[in-house]
Amino acid sequence: MSVWKFANPNLFLKWSAKVVPVSATLAALLLVLGFVWGGMFTPDDYRQGSAVKILFVHVPSAFLAINIYFMMFAASLIWLIKRHHVSALAAKAAAPIGIAMTLIALVTGAIWGQPMWGTPWVWDPRLTSFAIMLAFYISYISLWSAMSNSDKAADLSSILCLTGSIFAVLSRYAVNFWDQGLHQGASLSLDKEEHVSNEFFFPLLVCIFGFTFLFITLVLIRTQTEIRKRRIVSLLREVDQNR
Repeated sequence: MSVWKFANPNLFLKWSAKVVPVSATLAALLLVLGFVWGGMFTPDDYRQGSAVKILFVHVPSAFLAINIYFMMFAASLIWLIKRHHVSALAAKAAAPIGIAMTLIALVTGAIWGQPMWGTPWVWDPRLTSFAIMLAFYISYISLWSAMSNSDKAADLSSILCLTGSIFAVLSRYAVNFWDQGLHQGASLSLDKEEHVSNEFFFPLLVCIFGFTFLFITLVLIRTQTEIRKRRIVSLLREVDQNR
């Protein structure tokens, strides 16, 4: 059985309708558990105080902001090679969620950075690459909106997405490339000096899974909407042609 059969719009609508309630329920349960556990049952940091608990929002949103772009990269590549409309529509559906996650990461990072760095923003390699990645997200959506031909819009936006993927990589690995940045190392790391303590690690992991299931829920719903919207546009075009 070929995996490409799931790119069929009818089949996608059927299986995604079954997945959405499950993923939405898991997202709600995990987010409530993660926020309550992390917010109420973890200690304050000896330097940052209770401000450290913003990591339960900042880290998952930053994690998703980067990985949503990688998902769009894969979907765009599939569209350019295989010409499966569902992949192009899935990338389009994911972009606004990526923008939201990037903004949440930047805002929470600024709030967290103010007491730690004395300023909400520095031209740190990771922060700068995140800001550029946000610009690519916005450009991607703008390009889709600016063109009436959906296939041509998918082609050009996919090329733009592939071009911008370098900044998603930089956002993930910038702290490994440059040592001069103020941003700390990865919170989830094999390095014991960088890795957060287990008191924070486990509720943080729950929050990351909660955010991930939230993304799955939203992107499936939005892709369903894009498929139906495409069908409506096609039907209206046929009606106009038959008049």
